[in-house]
Amino acid sequence: MAGYEWISLTTDYGLSDGFAAACHGVIARLAPAVRVIDVTHLVAPGDVARGAAVLAQAVPHLPPAVHVAVVDPGVGTARRGVAVQTPGGVLVGPDNGLLPWAADALGGVTEVVELANPDWFAAEVSHTFHGRDIFAPAAARIAAGASLAEAGPRLDPSTLVRLPDPVVESGPGWLEAEVLTVDRFGNVQLAAPASALDGLGKALTVGGVRAVRGATFADAPAGGLVVFADSAGRVAIAVNGGRAAVVLAVTPGDLLRITG
Repeated sequence: MAGYEWISLTTDYGLSDGFAAACHGVIARLAPAVRVIDVTHLVAPGDVARGAAVLAQAVPHLPPAVHVAVVDPGVGTARRGVAVQTPGGVLVGPDNGLLPWAADALGGVTEVVELANPDWFAAEVSHTFHGRDIFAPAAARIAAGASLAEAGPRLDPSTLVRLPDPVVESGPGWLEAEVLTVDRFGNVQLAAPASALDGLGKALTVGGVRAVRGATFADAPAGGLVVFADSAGRVAIAVNGGRAAVVLAVTPGDLLRITG
């Protein structure tokens, strides 16, 4: 195996502690030539669905890499640690639903192994910091050229934990979809693909609030709602100069209905 020149990190570790730096340090000690991309460390604590969405939307734009993702409220329990091979790279992290959406975005799962080889772990493994002691060391070894077969036994890909598919339904003149994410600007991203807008007109109603269909934020008047296709190819709602999540009073997992 040729290995990878890059490792990416996506976590809920935040920036006020040394958790992310410790993972960087482990990678640097084991694979000093490998470069690291920080996708984000600001996923809300324990929000697996948000981490999965951010990871899946980021990885298609990164170079072939080993992608470490750690949003792991079940750390230290019987949940498995896994490495997932795809045509576009390897995903490493907990088997809690965090990885499959990204695997799909990278071409689908071709192989899965359980991280079970203690020789790949830190000399002492913390019960609460598998990012540092299991996932970062495994990623460094894979990036340096080690085979996934050395990491542990192969698993049936169908046994990977998957998050429930988000709700997306549509009909003549209407679309109802689950809120997938809310970004730091308050823009609301729905699970629906951008093509779901094709059956809708220009004047819309979103959750009972008037909106326009546009291409960018300024297509709505100041303070107005605009429905558009976002940079990830999904239906999104924004407020020109405001926060759509506040105007619509929604959070991830809520359903929004668009008519028009």
